Amino acid sequence: MHETERASPLVRKMIKPKRVDHERIRDFGPDRAASEWLLRCGAKVRYQGFEKWQQDYNGLPTGPLGKYKIQAIDATESCIMHRGFDYLDGLEHVEEIKFCKCIYIEDSCLERLSKIENLQKSLLRLEIISCGNVTDRGVLSLNTLGSLQYLFLSDLPGLKEKDSTVQSLKRALPSMEVELDLE
Repeated sequence: MHETERASPLVRKMIKPKRVDHERIRDFGPDRAASEWLLRCGAKVRYQGFEKWQQDYNGLPTGPLGKYKIQAIDATESCIMHRGFDYLDGLEHVEEIKFCKCIYIEDSCLERLSKIENLQKSLLRLEIISCGNVTDRGVLSLNTLGSLQYLFLSDLPGLKEKDSTVQSLKRALPSMEVELDLE
């Protein structure tokens, strides 16, 4: 018998992987629902018109639906993973994302991110630092982020074809600045 099968129903519910709550997205808006998910995972968000980063889940601002729009996400050392990226679908104002030391960020996350139409239009800056599961395939998938102006890649041991990957990305996004710290 598997450990989770022996656990009480309450414990099984607690360890069961969380699913994206589409009703919450509908009822409270994509920015609020995404903020809740990101903060629960240990990330921070910054809203349009605010300089302060929000990192306390219990201190999430209240107000009318749609008042707080996520402009930046700092996922440093957070546990975000592919499963929750559906929360990002409705975000229309995200200009910056930082993935730093995110052990669950992998190629499928970057591929999913690059398919989000709103982010293809709004995302200007992306940093991927010390995410050991990211390979050339994931970085190459970023070629659909048409508004991306700046990409910083650092400490990514999964990148094996660094030069050809970066050159392919630069051909797809010629106005994008790429900064590398991969040695």
